[in-house]
Amino acid sequence: MKKKFREATGNTLAPLRPHLKWIVVGFAILISFGSILYTNSLVAKIRDREERQIEIYASSLEFLANESENVNFFLILDQIVSANHSIPVILTDENEKPEDYRNLSKADKISEKKEREAFLRKEIEAMKEAHPPIEVTLKDDQDNIYGYKYIFHKNSFLLSQLRYYPYVQLSIIGLFSIITFLILNYMRRVEQDHVWVGLAKETAHQLGTPLSSLMAWSEYFKGLYKDQQEVLVEFDKDVDRLKVITDRFSSIGSEPQLVLFNIADLVDEIVVYLQKRLSTKIAMTVTTFPNREIEARINESLFAWVIENLCKNAADAMEGKGSININILRVSEGQVAIDITDTGKGIPKAKIKNVFRPGYTTKKRGWGLGLTLANRIIEQYHQGKIFVKQSEINKGTTFRIYLNR
Repeated sequence: MKKKFREATGNTLAPLRPHLKWIVVGFAILISFGSILYTNSLVAKIRDREERQIEIYASSLEFLANESENVNFFLILDQIVSANHSIPVILTDENEKPEDYRNLSKADKISEKKEREAFLRKEIEAMKEAHPPIEVTLKDDQDNIYGYKYIFHKNSFLLSQLRYYPYVQLSIIGLFSIITFLILNYMRRVEQDHVWVGLAKETAHQLGTPLSSLMAWSEYFKGLYKDQQEVLVEFDKDVDRLKVITDRFSSIGSEPQLVLFNIADLVDEIVVYLQKRLSTKIAMTVTTFPNREIEARINESLFAWVIENLCKNAADAMEGKGSININILRVSEGQVAIDITDTGKGIPKAKIKNVFRPGYTTKKRGWGLGLTLANRIIEQYHQGKIFVKQSEINKGTTFRIYLNR
């Protein structure tokens, strides 16, 4: 039946393959780098264009300024350089004293001449770091050099914006992706919760009818086989256990009632029950520290389910031979730790992160749901934590549970 179920569902309970996730991440990285490279290519082209534009301005100024001694240099600057509405430029004399500027809005707002000149000198220093100045050579009619002018410039605001645009774009896409992922993850968890609740309650409903029949048969056998009362007592214990299991499934999806309970007493009861039903070659021990008075707020039925599940998994890992030690510790005033250690075959390090995923199992006939339910009961219902504390191949595994006192 399990095989047919897995085939029918396409093994949907198996862990999600990590390869698809890394393929998606790989495509995202490629798109990101592609966007950055393309934008950087555009930035380089625009920067080269602005450089050529400034060189043309400088050549035009030099040509026109040397055509006539009476030429108005600043009029030329107005007609040629002011045609540029984006590239910030400053014209200076040969001593780098500012004479005129364009596309520096901050300088336009400064009314005091000295303050404006100080600001322009500061801008000139910044422009030197961005681009070397362009020299304009002034000559007389006999081609003798009688002076120099310098044009300083820096990248336009558009070019600066375009350089950082891909990073801003990627940040927005990343933020959107994170929000989308969180929403989808939340929706997936809600959907899973509905599936778990429906499955659990349907299981409890299906167990109800045969359980009632078993209870009736128990009463019938008590009257029929009075010399087998010891066997019937054990029969009743298993029927009671079935009732507890039914109650557990019924409580899935409901808000569990947590009460203060002595953990050592409850674990002792579980061990007594399991020892009669596990292999006689498995030794089970319970230790406490600093004493047996260790309490925590739990739902007795659901927590017992977790301990039973971990112990049964340990017995399977030891193949019916070994030891299971349950160590109960008061780690602080507000927290209790329970370590369940076996001497089984251990869990490979690469698979430890998958043990709580639905569908993960090393058993040929397993569903891979036991540890998933244990994780859900401890972390969602008890607000605690369960994890693999340590595991060594052919030496054993230790699961640790943290509970709030």
